[in-house]
Amino acid sequence: MWLLDPAAHGGHRETDLAMLALFGAPHLDRIRAAYGRTWPLAPGWRGRVGLHQLFPLLVHAVLFGSGYGASAGAAARDALG
Repeated sequence: MWLLDPAAHGGHRETDLAMLALFGAPHLDRIRAAYGRTWPLAPGWRGRVGLHQLFPLLVHAVLFGSGYGASAGAAARDALG
């Protein structure tokens, strides 16, 4: 199987995985496993998912309405511990 990312970027790979999780990528567990086989993520990466999702959620709240506000608040709380 091959995965082609139409929005490839040179950013942090934790951000890439957080965005895939945020928008419901199919087969996310398989994608994470492939990341792990290729270049394992740093310890504690799961605890940083909210931090990586916070900015896009805030942008969506501004652009598309307050429906994203609760998710942005949850991500902020998650990022702050």
